[in-house]
Amino acid sequence: MTKTAEEIALERLHFKLKSKCSKAMKDYGMIIDGDKVLIGLSGGMDSLVMTELLAERSKILKPRFSVTALHVSMEGINYESDLDYLKDFCESRGVRFIHRTTKFPEGGESSKSACFLCSWQRRKQLFEAAAEEGCNKIALGHHQDDVIKTMLMNIVFQGAFAAMPAALKLDKMPLTIIRPMCTLKEADIKQYAEARNFKKQIKLCPHEKETHRDKMNQIFNLMQEMNPEARHSLWAALSNVQETYLPKKI
Repeated sequence: MTKTAEEIALERLHFKLKSKCSKAMKDYGMIIDGDKVLIGLSGGMDSLVMTELLAERSKILKPRFSVTALHVSMEGINYESDLDYLKDFCESRGVRFIHRTTKFPEGGESSKSACFLCSWQRRKQLFEAAAEEGCNKIALGHHQDDVIKTMLMNIVFQGAFAAMPAALKLDKMPLTIIRPMCTLKEADIKQYAEARNFKKQIKLCPHEKETHRDKMNQIFNLMQEMNPEARHSLWAALSNVQETYLPKKI
């Protein structure tokens, strides 16, 4: 049976994503034999695509590793997760699905933003589940756009040249955070997810508003309009930091 142009294009995109993801895992030493990986499955397009890619990669003989996915629900946030869909999505790909519910910490006002507290509570659930499941790696669905924008945010607001590492071994617990999609473009991930009709979860967070990251996204887009190779230059800069000398204070 002859394949349509759309089917051929989807196969090529799938191969591209799968190849780049596998190369990143190898180049940055993210996975070794015997690893047990816990996926942070938010339900967004990025985490769904990552789940599929890791599920496929885990079926290859070398390296051999197992994959489990965790979805965390937050009480008090109008975030409509289709748990049946997420469970079926994972199990149809040979990935065990876990669901947990958490909430904001009780007791008085906090100086931290609601977004920070929500993110931290979800991350805490990941750490606890990883320990209970015997997982030594936690996979997060950040892509190349996320890494670059974080670098720009750190330069502008922190005065530091830093970004999300592809693999980060934690000091206080036997865990390593990995980002298998760190070399994948956001546009490619979105295109693939939409072509596969992946179901995006409904997010109606009362705390959600325009952030500095949204504005940085506009700046990043402007950079790419100025120079179509800006993405590649910024990515290369992460591994090409040269020593500079500031003038001495008088």
